[in-house]
Amino acid sequence: MRHMDSTWRDARTRTRDTLARLARERDIWVSTAHPEHGPHQVPLWFWWDGDAVWMCTAERTVTARNARAEPRVRLALPDTADVVLLHGDAECHAAQDVPREAGDGFAAKFGWDPRREEAPHLYLRVLPTKVLAWRSEAEHRGRVVLRAGEWLGRG
Repeated sequence: MRHMDSTWRDARTRTRDTLARLARERDIWVSTAHPEHGPHQVPLWFWWDGDAVWMCTAERTVTARNARAEPRVRLALPDTADVVLLHGDAECHAAQDVPREAGDGFAAKFGWDPRREEAPHLYLRVLPTKVLAWRSEAEHRGRVVLRAGEWLGRG
């Protein structure tokens, strides 16, 4: 999805567009860091539950290790012409302990259920505390659409 439109969108429109993308997109870039090993970034599938992003990775990955050691993460949807960046803390849930709604929602979206895998998996839940969205330099001003957990222009 590429938007080359330089038209400025108000907070309500950006919030609506951002929520729509979170509901329909498949992939998200996850940036984690470890105090001893430094930064790490990978793309993962995700499911948006209306409030939080749910991702899943094998329990022994660098992403899982980092999220356990330092829960602050950054997420980004993969379109540089329609930027959506999310800040938040990752909550780690072992596959056998993930809330049923999240596990079922993830499995329904992707046709794959990590809870049924032989190798252990870890779900990461990120409730955004800040979200930025912009499509061009014209939108840099006012690019924050969620601050302190509150969507701007929603309602």
